[in-house]
Amino acid sequence: MGKILSAYLTPHPPIIIKEIGMGEELKAAATISGMESIALDIKEKAPDTIIIITPHGPLFSDANSIAVEESLKGDFGQFGHRELSYKFHNDLDLSYQIVKNSLKDGINLAQMTKEMYKSYGIADKLDHGVLVPLHFVDRLYSQFDVVPITYGLLSSKELYKFGRLINEAIKLQKGDVSIIASGDFSHKLLDSGPYSYVKEGPEFDKELVNILRDGKLSKIVTFDLALAQKAGECGLKSLIILAGILSDYKIETDVLSYEGPFGVGYATAIFNILGEEAKDYIEDIEIDQKNKLDKIKNMESSYVKLARNSLTHFLEYKEYLEIPEDIDRELLDIKKPVFVTLKKNGALRGCIGSTSSREENLAMEIIKYAVEAGLNDPRFPEVELNELAEITFSVDVLEKPEPIDSIDSLDTQEFGVIVTKGYKKGLLLPRIEGVDTKEEQVRIALNKAGIGENEDYKMERFRVTRHY
Repeated sequence: MGKILSAYLTPHPPIIIKEIGMGEELKAAATISGMESIALDIKEKAPDTIIIITPHGPLFSDANSIAVEESLKGDFGQFGHRELSYKFHNDLDLSYQIVKNSLKDGINLAQMTKEMYKSYGIADKLDHGVLVPLHFVDRLYSQFDVVPITYGLLSSKELYKFGRLINEAIKLQKGDVSIIASGDFSHKLLDSGPYSYVKEGPEFDKELVNILRDGKLSKIVTFDLALAQKAGECGLKSLIILAGILSDYKIETDVLSYEGPFGVGYATAIFNILGEEAKDYIEDIEIDQKNKLDKIKNMESSYVKLARNSLTHFLEYKEYLEIPEDIDRELLDIKKPVFVTLKKNGALRGCIGSTSSREENLAMEIIKYAVEAGLNDPRFPEVELNELAEITFSVDVLEKPEPIDSIDSLDTQEFGVIVTKGYKKGLLLPRIEGVDTKEEQVRIALNKAGIGENEDYKMERFRVTRHY
């Protein structure tokens, strides 16, 4: 019977590797010290296999993914150092047991073969979320197999359950295992960082570091996903899976370091296994989700209530909702275009609307596009009735677009953008999480329209009134 020897949290900035940093790595001395301490601890524990959870491998909206090729390779070529190359052996027995457990319990798990990588146009290489931590380990200890897992954009509950399934798979193996949760904290700590500063960046980092120091994994699995999204991080989901893996154990957490010298939060920590102490946080997650959604629903505007009722009615009766008799008068008197957006667990679940009003009033626009967003957004499967309790709605009412000659006339917080070339048209709403620059806003709109960045296209900007 296999057992878990230890678990760790690591960041994954390539700049902390000496050959890549070329002196800049010295600004992250505390992080490097933490990585070295983790590598030494792994050497002393001598695991047969290291499971590493990364944000930067093959990412799916509806599934986690796991490598099932025997030989695993990677290098830092994209960071200018292809000579820093690595080769590891996959623990296929453990990998396939994780696959078996996941499929049995209904947690989607993509099995990444060479053919799968090719079909999705993804390089068949280990990503830097895996390579940076293993670079430090491999210098001291190399007698281990690897199981690389990329988390999907799933709910906290699904990620946590997946972690528990990994723990069950480990127990069925012969070898001992260590786990690394690879992930950076907020990317928005400084204006000089990869993204502009937001106050939620340091708030997120401080709260998560305090939770780690307290060793309260239940607070990780119920962490505020809205705060995490605003902070622009990539480590929380790795930690949620780790919380599931460690849920049968009593642990003691040693936070080795935290710093953000380049505008991104880096934390290193060791989770020491003290013994068995079975516990399950599923009920905590479900209660937390229900309380948050109930609070949101109680505060919903008349616009959003109409959107929710419209999609609910259509899913139940397969027909459009009639305009309620007690509806607010303004929804009947105004004629403007709308976009309806659905989110599930903080991630987009559907968004459809129009740049011109097509119905007799706002009410009919909302009724129509709530159904469209739920059932006809080609990026997502149709929303099912049992999902609605976990979905939040917003309604954007669009003002008349105005032509602009320059990208300088845009502001991602104030204006949406429409790009047009012939019959091709792409639109991006304002205030989209993760879209922080005008250039990025236009690039995404062009991509949606299928217009090349170097083509001659027209731009318009528009304001919206967003209703929650």
